[in-house]
Amino acid sequence: MADLNEIKALREKTGVSLDLCKKALEEGGDLEKAQELLRKWGQQLAGKRTGRATNQGLVEPYIHANGKLGVLIDLRCETDFVAKTDDFKELAHELALHIAAANPEYVSGDDIPVEMLEKEKEIYIEQMAKENKSKDIMDKIIQGKIDKFKKSICLLDQPFVKDDSRTIQDLINEYITKIGENITIGQFARLEI
Repeated sequence: MADLNEIKALREKTGVSLDLCKKALEEGGDLEKAQELLRKWGQQLAGKRTGRATNQGLVEPYIHANGKLGVLIDLRCETDFVAKTDDFKELAHELALHIAAANPEYVSGDDIPVEMLEKEKEIYIEQMAKENKSKDIMDKIIQGKIDKFKKSICLLDQPFVKDDSRTIQDLINEYITKIGENITIGQFARLEI
């Protein structure tokens, strides 16, 4: 049986329901293991919600202190009620700060133009031309470089600037679990002088 103080502490740390906190503590045994379990379960819960339509949300602005950098992000959820919550606004703000710092170009890998990926692939092929490696190994190396390139320019794949052990998609999934609704990024704009 999980201790009530531990359940409250886990709830304060994660924002997850008391029932899930209790279940995680009973299965995990201690706070750290329970927190890890909640993160794993969050991935599963988020996966169940991703098919739902996100027709509500908000546009979050962020202007850096020097006035020379600004971000607008269109963050979507399922209901107007959730769009007005502090948790949703907090996520929107965190994403805007991340965009300001990390300068992604696209929301996801699906948004990258095929021509851009082909051009990158050609560059990697030219770089590898002098290597004496088999075609299979070269193809794997080139694919690895393409994947790394995608992760560097796609918001959802980037490591979160405040905690590089998580990607932006992981962060969103945690909020999906916490809030209980699907959350998507419609679009974003980053302007810098």
